[in-house]
Amino acid sequence: MSTYKGTILVVEDEEKIARVLELELEYEGYSVTKVIDGLEALEAYRTGSWDLILLDVMLPGLSGIELLRRIRKNDILTPVILLTAKSSVEDKVSGLDLGANDYITKPFQIEELLARIRAALRIKIVEQPHNDSDLLRFADLSIDQKSREVIRAGEPIELTPREFDLLVYLMVHKRQVLSRDQILEAVWGYDFLGDTNVVDVYIRYVRKKLDLPHLPALIHTVRGVGYVMKDTK
Repeated sequence: MSTYKGTILVVEDEEKIARVLELELEYEGYSVTKVIDGLEALEAYRTGSWDLILLDVMLPGLSGIELLRRIRKNDILTPVILLTAKSSVEDKVSGLDLGANDYITKPFQIEELLARIRAALRIKIVEQPHNDSDLLRFADLSIDQKSREVIRAGEPIELTPREFDLLVYLMVHKRQVLSRDQILEAVWGYDFLGDTNVVDVYIRYVRKKLDLPHLPALIHTVRGVGYVMKDTK
């Protein structure tokens, strides 16, 4: 398994292709979420944080081209690579005109796709120069919001996209007591359909990864209210 390289949203309605992409990308070190239709992809895009999107053009619910159009209304930075049929010249042109970074035609070699992904991510880094404001630090914990690297006491911590967003929110509001409703609204969004127990579940996930042996806990429970990030030393 390679080291962690970033988050990729795979939007592909052919289950076998989606599964192959998931396995290959995870082997290369990417964190992968796969969805099978356009509407599900739109929800995943809005509620997640992605370094790159692999987007099939032909999708149920909402076409890849329409999904791309909606993404590019407010987001011109997230790289999008289209997966197109061999003969769909019109889709390729439309996609590029709407802001797709690249396209690859089916069937494709995984090595070529991986190379295109690496190229798109390199361009993204160049277009988004490092800024100290992207660095969050608290106690012995640091988060680079651009590279999505989390390090505690010199040890890298691997988080899922949702865990990362949760930790960033706690870091930005360190030493503030945050209710479950506040966290749910900020990290999951206004239209999340579910109860606040999901917050407790993800707090446990993050704590399990963050609380290294012989180091003090950073995320604390405030009984009857919610959670706070603070250093007890």
